[in-house]
Amino acid sequence: MTCSPDIAEVDPFHAISIGRLAYDLAEQGRDVIHMEYGQPSTGAPAEAIAAAHKALDGDPGGYWESTALKQRIARHYDEAYGVPVDEEQVILTCGASPALVLALSCLFQPGARVVMARPGYVAYRNTLKAMYLEPVEVACGPAERYQMTAEALDALDPVPEGLILASPANPTGTIIAPDELAAIADVCRRKGIRVVSDEIYHGLTYGNAAQSTLQHLPEALVVNSFSKYFSMAGWRLGWLVVPPELIDAARARMGNLFLTPPVLAQHAGLVAFDCRDELESHLANYARNRELLLAALPRLGLQQIAPPDGAFYIWAEIGHMTNDSLSFCRQLLEDTGVATAPGVDFDPVDGGRYIRFSFAVSPAEIEAAIERMVPWFAARR
Repeated sequence: MTCSPDIAEVDPFHAISIGRLAYDLAEQGRDVIHMEYGQPSTGAPAEAIAAAHKALDGDPGGYWESTALKQRIARHYDEAYGVPVDEEQVILTCGASPALVLALSCLFQPGARVVMARPGYVAYRNTLKAMYLEPVEVACGPAERYQMTAEALDALDPVPEGLILASPANPTGTIIAPDELAAIADVCRRKGIRVVSDEIYHGLTYGNAAQSTLQHLPEALVVNSFSKYFSMAGWRLGWLVVPPELIDAARARMGNLFLTPPVLAQHAGLVAFDCRDELESHLANYARNRELLLAALPRLGLQQIAPPDGAFYIWAEIGHMTNDSLSFCRQLLEDTGVATAPGVDFDPVDGGRYIRFSFAVSPAEIEAAIERMVPWFAARR
């Protein structure tokens, strides 16, 4: 059965096919190292799991929003960024993906043009397409540190209705500098461009902390989640911060499309917010993994990479070996057991020449992956 020609076409998420192959190989007895997905290999903080056990015994569950969790998230914006946020501006969601859908549906009519950096997270482009919005991708390379710039945004003609920002970004891990973020905000304010800021990787930085777009543009909509820093990807819990005038619209969409997030996840998330010692130990492991990979890249013959300021990714150019990153990643997995993400997910134009490594695994797994990949890459140079 085929879709009607009036139904929006959404491209596949190719990393999922790599992941499926990786799990198939593991079931056959192969030793697989999962560096294809952007998810922590660690679980939720121990105290958060204990809170969930307690809730499981005493809470029957249902359609419920935790006022305490909304208050804690609102307080976080004051503590981390010096930005006042009222608890009613916080819409609890079933992860960041529904938060993105809520944000886009609150802001834009079908046909609206929404701009983003290329390379960028595959679901931005595909969610826009599924919602009958027009993705406008701006090529951002080494000169722009793979990020949107105020100059590029200001030069767009016609002016887009919207902009999706991500800092730190997926797949590159790059962060927009504070002065550049302020300049982007100025362009958006002057031209009436509405901003959705994906801040899901905040807390995962290896130098200066990332700024929130709210520090420069209070009317921005901010997407965040417990999946990355809080190591709770499978709990499906996130949030959307909206300006006061969009609270009713966002709540109506959340209630009709998704009801409420899982009750257990909300109990656990409230506790996880203050499990900083355990969470910072994960960040220390990521930092170690980052250094191991950066040291190994020359041995792999990979010279051009995006600056991995944050998140847990390295975006590397492999054009001297292939123009087909999907086949390259499949062969790498089959030959070595190391699963990686093909660049075509994140850049439909030039992504055949790029690969993304996720280093959100253990240092021992990173060391094993490097040992397997060095001779494999050498044979292809």
